[in-house]
Amino acid sequence: MDKRLLTIQDISCVGQCSLTVALPVISACGIETAILPSSVLSNHTGGFSGWTFHDLTEDMPKILERWLTEKVSFDAFYTGYVSKAQIPHILEIMEKSARPGALRIVDPVMADNGKLYAGFDDDFPQEMKKLIKGADVIMPNLTEAAFLLRQPYIADGYDEAYIEKLCRDLFSLGAKNVLITGVSFEPAKLGVAVYDGKKVQYYFNEKQALSAHGTGDLFASVVAGSLLRGKTLLEAASLAADVVVEAIKFTAGDKDHWYGVKFEKALPYLVKRLG
Repeated sequence: MDKRLLTIQDISCVGQCSLTVALPVISACGIETAILPSSVLSNHTGGFSGWTFHDLTEDMPKILERWLTEKVSFDAFYTGYVSKAQIPHILEIMEKSARPGALRIVDPVMADNGKLYAGFDDDFPQEMKKLIKGADVIMPNLTEAAFLLRQPYIADGYDEAYIEKLCRDLFSLGAKNVLITGVSFEPAKLGVAVYDGKKVQYYFNEKQALSAHGTGDLFASVVAGSLLRGKTLLEAASLAADVVVEAIKFTAGDKDHWYGVKFEKALPYLVKRLG
């Protein structure tokens, strides 16, 4: 039986982020991809003058009921931007529609650059811990790691000992594997730290000048798809980082394309790397 992944996150109709990235990227990995939108926005909230927003929390139990009737099940779950009220529904979906050995991949999307995203209150990180407990992989950035652990955010000047303690502390929340993004020990390099409960491993790329919306969603989607293709977490994270760099290179220099990265042009590279 072919593997089927369910991704649960918002869908911004314009802006190359969230579900409009996850669906094509994971599909390009050769994985059947089902979606459950947590909300629908006209466009994402970064840089646009405004947006429409429609919450879909009330639809979640109805959709699950239909799936259970139709005996729909999944080999993996990958969550992104969700609300506090949706977490109990997501846990129920994971419990009731999982195939044996199903993976739970959680990108705790809620913060960056030392601040929570608009719409999240101060207790949201503690609610997110309910999704993290028992997850096979969690993928916080440094800001999200700090909020989850109730620690001050440190932007730079940290060392390997700091990152490795973050990994151990996040692991203690109940995740089976920890992947921290946005790690940098020198100005010209940016990468990830991967921890399996035994050792921390790193992967770095040359830091790109362009900082763009949607790169976190692209990274997480490649990780999710690659894991279902049998890659180790370090292999999946390394490939994801390389794909993000490729997408940034396709986008850099186009001042009109400020709202995301041209990830579509990097899909042939992804497919080739996956073989």
